[in-house]
Amino acid sequence: MKIAVVSLNQIWLDKQANFDRCVELIDNAVIQGCELVIFPEMTLTGYSLETDKIAEQLDNSKSIEMFKDLSRSTGIHIVFGLCLISDESSLPENVLCHSNPNGNAKPVYSKIHPFSYSGEDKVIGAGNKLGYLELPNMKFGGSICYDLRFPELYTAMAEHCVGAICIANWPTKRIEHWRSLMIARAIESQMFMIGVNRIGVDGNGLEYEKSSMVVGPDGIQLEPLFESSELDAYDIDLMHTKKYRDEFPTLRDRRDRIYANLREAYEG
Repeated sequence: MKIAVVSLNQIWLDKQANFDRCVELIDNAVIQGCELVIFPEMTLTGYSLETDKIAEQLDNSKSIEMFKDLSRSTGIHIVFGLCLISDESSLPENVLCHSNPNGNAKPVYSKIHPFSYSGEDKVIGAGNKLGYLELPNMKFGGSICYDLRFPELYTAMAEHCVGAICIANWPTKRIEHWRSLMIARAIESQMFMIGVNRIGVDGNGLEYEKSSMVVGPDGIQLEPLFESSELDAYDIDLMHTKKYRDEFPTLRDRRDRIYANLREAYEG
């Protein structure tokens, strides 16, 4: 399967300008023969906590409609991030969305771990369930930025998924954490890890460097087939997940019930 990861140089809070750039990059992905294109967290605004300026109503989201039409016209699956308001939460949520070539688009995952260090937890509601990107005969788990620091999330995904996607705005000053955690999550969960981070400088002055990456279930980073300043294309063999798990069955050897008992005994 050919995928494109887009290290978008997001223009601060300018939804239309960012969407226009997404259209250009998807056209490039089509030329490369990609079936799936993945954009960073809060794709059309950059990572902002100004929810009064960026949040959209789930049942009336212009951004979702635009990506839905784009998927339908190009025949490509698209993963993108938004800040959405729904009836299920008192606060807006930081979500990962999926649009497909059939003209369907919806949020599939709400960030479970808002970034308390930045104050995100004060203005963004936390999700409470796993989210999956459904593709023909396969599933990818969804995650967003700070989620990457919590291995339990990916271990839970591994039961159902051949890989996980993490969309992010992860700044340069902590970029070695990003790279190390991406590899660690792939090794622990024995599945593909697809990490998509932005580039450039955001409205808060934080700098971002190109660091989007794809890591195989064996922990080895893949090399792109095509590379540009913002878009890299990869060809991933999704059967590699099953083959590697059969060959080196770490997940099968997990003893989750024992771990839970040990935690209860310690807390007791």
